[in-house]
Amino acid sequence: MRFALNHIAAPNLSLPDFFAAARDLGVTEVEIRNDLPDVLSQWRPEQVKAEAEKAGVTIVSINALYPFNTWAGNLPARAEDMADYAAACGAKALVMCPLNDGTPVAFDSLVGALTAMKTILDTRGLTGLVEPLGFPISSLRTKAEAIRAIQAAGGEGTFRLLHDTFHHHLAGETEFFPDWTGLVHISGVIDPDVAVADMLDAHRVLVDGQDRLENLHQIRALLDAGYDGPFSFEPFAPEVHGAADPKGAVKTSMAFVSAQL
Repeated sequence: MRFALNHIAAPNLSLPDFFAAARDLGVTEVEIRNDLPDVLSQWRPEQVKAEAEKAGVTIVSINALYPFNTWAGNLPARAEDMADYAAACGAKALVMCPLNDGTPVAFDSLVGALTAMKTILDTRGLTGLVEPLGFPISSLRTKAEAIRAIQAAGGEGTFRLLHDTFHHHLAGETEFFPDWTGLVHISGVIDPDVAVADMLDAHRVLVDGQDRLENLHQIRALLDAGYDGPFSFEPFAPEVHGAADPKGAVKTSMAFVSAQL
């Protein structure tokens, strides 16, 4: 297996330091973000591309277009702006997350959004990474439904799934779709008291022996089924973000996962 690194694993590191930390860890694939940290508002895409080339890393994705499945208001313009940025900075894909506030979104609306995004992505040579969110309030919880919508939009050549081990567990999914999967996000939950239905991003830490999400099982299942893409660390917990040695913490988690597999 090979690891990737999402900037949220070390959000206090500047972009050049983040890229350098990835390389120090032997990681050559990275993800940048438009939230924490908001690289897109702080760096011109040409600068990002230059820093990535200098460090010898590939930007596999920008996280994230939200809420991609409600194609209204300023979303089309934001989608085009983000796709332009991705193409200019050398990113390979855009992560696309669904509405997550308890409001249902019709299947036809999901298909319509994917159809519109297909044109935006295809004209820029980008992949769309559709990430179902497993939260009970999410408008798109399962990968199976995402695949059905992608097929309905004729988007098989444009879209891939983003398998997130946290969201896979929260949604209660048991099926894996390695042939559809373009990227995997890994994070763990170790709090013994929080119920699965109450798990939030703030519970997501680096994977270790106390993990409750069955990360090792999920990773092994994907590898055994033929997935050969990167596994990217995406922890959201404040204690991870505030770690005195974020590179060391990621290194420890990498060593644990590798040893167990």
